[in-house]
Parts: sequence; C-alpha cells; structure tokens
Amino acid sequence: MTDRSASVPAKTHEPTPGQTVGPFFAFGTDFAKKHQVAFPHSPGAIVLGGTVFDGNGSPIPDAIVEIFGADTDGTVPRARGTLHRDDHTFTGFGRSFVNDDGRYEFWTRNPGSVSGEAPFFAAIVYARGLPDKLHTRIYLPEDVDRLSSDPLLASLSADDRATLVATRTPEGYLHHDIHLQGEKETVFLAY
Repeated sequence: MTDRSASVPAKTHEPTPGQTVGPFFAFGTDFAKKHQVAFPHSPGAIVLGGTVFDGNGSPIPDAIVEIFGADTDGTVPRARGTLHRDDHTFTGFGRSFVNDDGRYEFWTRNPGSVSGEAPFFAAIVYARGLPDKLHTRIYLPEDVDRLSSDPLLASLSADDRATLVATRTPEGYLHHDIHLQGEKETVFLAY
C-alpha cells in the first residue's frame, strides 16, 4: 500500500465565506398547493396569513414562511409525503412564498393541544440577507389560561409574548405579522 499523504499538497486557499439565504427560493422549494395544509373551504379550514416586515417596517417581497402544526384534535401528522396534496388529507406542513407586498397565506386548521400546552404552529422564515433560517411560533389567541402557563410565553415580557400570539379575524381566520427586526421584532427561537 502506498502512502498518499506525502503527495497531497498543503491547502493554499482560504475557506469560502458563508452565504446568506436567498433570493433564489423557487429552485427546489416550489411544489403544487404548497400553502394548502388543509383543503380550502373544507370543514374546519381557516386561513392563516400576515406580512413579513424588515427592521424599517417595510414589507419584504421575497421571503418564505413554513408552518407545521397538529390537527384540531392534537394529532401530529406523521405520514410520509407532506409535499403531496390530494385535496383531502391534512398534512400539517405548508410553505408560502410571500407576494410583492410581503404577505403570506396558508389554508390550514386551528391546531389542537398536543400534550396540554397552548396550541401553536411552529414557523420558519427564510429571507434574503439572513445567514440562517429563523424559527418562531404562532399561538392561537383564545385559550388565555394555557397561554399564561406556557413555559416559553411565561418566560417573556408582555410585549415579547404579543409577537407570538395571532389575532382572530371576524371571519374566524388568523392574522399574524412577522417582524425580522426593529421595535416590534418577533421572538425567534435558537436551536
């Protein structure tokens, strides 16, 4: 056996610096009905939507928001193939590209409590200029007792808690804006 280490040259180049996320989001991330976690207008289906803002309060026109949540009874979908949409199966996962006004929108259902905690959607935000994706949560506004006893929410100030709780629209839908920086910055989680 020949010792090849003697013939391998020393490294002569500096490592390539890290790159920010985006803006080429559509390549490999787009699929049909990606924002339809539940079939639109089916029993129990609601719209979860909002706007993604930068630190100056301007809408971001090229971000992606992903959500994952339990079904209304607290069941976490575990079936493979969450990218496949068959117009009747609740997948738990969705992806929404924002429009030119920074708005994202999902057809989904109100998540139920998985193990007694306050129901929420796990959310991830990708946007140009971010060195990595951002993790956050979107809580339902109704169950005040569960919200007040939630370990994450209880550890935050009232202003910070408000950045994680959606508001209910007159139609019964959910509205939740995401602020990447600034005075109203959404609380993001580190993993």
